[in-house]
Amino acid sequence: MPTAPRSAPRLYKEIAAKIISEIQDGTFAVGARLPAERDLAVQYQVSRPVIREAIIALEVQGLVEVRVGSGVYVLSASQAELDSEEDVSAIELTEARLLVESEVAALAAAQITDEELRELEELVDQIEQENETADGKEEADAAFHLAIAKAARNNALFDAVERLWGLRRTSREAALLHEKARHANIKPIVDEHTAILNALKARDPKAARNAMRGHLSQVLESLLFATEQRFVDEARRNMQARRERFSRVTA
Repeated sequence: MPTAPRSAPRLYKEIAAKIISEIQDGTFAVGARLPAERDLAVQYQVSRPVIREAIIALEVQGLVEVRVGSGVYVLSASQAELDSEEDVSAIELTEARLLVESEVAALAAAQITDEELRELEELVDQIEQENETADGKEEADAAFHLAIAKAARNNALFDAVERLWGLRRTSREAALLHEKARHANIKPIVDEHTAILNALKARDPKAARNAMRGHLSQVLESLLFATEQRFVDEARRNMQARRERFSRVTA
């Protein structure tokens, strides 16, 4: 039987490979700072989110270091493996979750039981408790989404959702960006989970689909924000420096 063709490399991995090549040929020397994100985006003719994902892939490999308020610096010129099937980015993983889990929620709304709804209510409370813990994990969040998948009464869909959550834990790139998000105080939003729960209580498939889609769209936005956090911090430092210079001049 003919073998299935290999999928095309994902764009951010292509960009990461190009940056690695330029590190190895000395264009970006070890110890040097990489060009700014916007300049890399122009150079490689891609969007800034693609550059962010590429930098995360390089950071996972230990090739670069992101220094808050300073930039991205080259740590090593060694070879790196970027085509691991287990290493998906948090962005593409969340996009997949948005497509799959929205429809799973709609299916679950049509057949969820009162007992399963009570379980989801308890999990929403646990999500709130985890958010109040500084170093808390997001186990209740995972359990909430898997409970909805179970309520859909479709083993194939449950396996798909479970697989996506497994990738979130095992993919180094996804785990790194989610860790950055939590350090930026971006945590599961209780109100969004409550909206999903209320749609399920109403046994309204359309509302459940929209609530899940809205929630995961916000997760996607928060991950993009997390990649920009270092630039936000740098801008704040620059602004503070300008204020101090101005106060000295006008004193």
